[in-house]
Amino acid sequence: MALFLEFLAQEWILTLALLVVIVMLVLHEARKSGPSVSPQQAIGLINSEHGVFLDLRDAADFKQGHIVEALHIPAAKLQARIAELEKYRDRPIVLVCKMGQQSGAAGKQLKAAGFSRVYKMTGGMMEWGNLQLPTVSKS
Repeated sequence: MALFLEFLAQEWILTLALLVVIVMLVLHEARKSGPSVSPQQAIGLINSEHGVFLDLRDAADFKQGHIVEALHIPAAKLQARIAELEKYRDRPIVLVCKMGQQSGAAGKQLKAAGFSRVYKMTGGMMEWGNLQLPTVSKS
């Protein structure tokens, strides 16, 4: 460990360059999957531009509670069911998952399929619930 710290101290320029490259890579990957929006911004997009919430959680989580009129396509089945989103190609699609972590991969898939207005909701349904925004559940 002492040798590693000595290396970092002596080669601080290389260490700094490595950190810059890592930050740039993370930002680039995040940008490829679509910008992030807060739940309030997502509601504004959906209401003003007739977009749709796309819930990526599994069926059990979706039945426990989801956003009103959200489409449900589990993340694992998105590639096979992407045709169902064709009518929303030019409208905002806000991706919703459990905590905002899985929507990045789904965003990349949609962008690769030609969907240009893809957004990730930060915090997912966890943040939605924390803000006490309305949900519906299927019995």
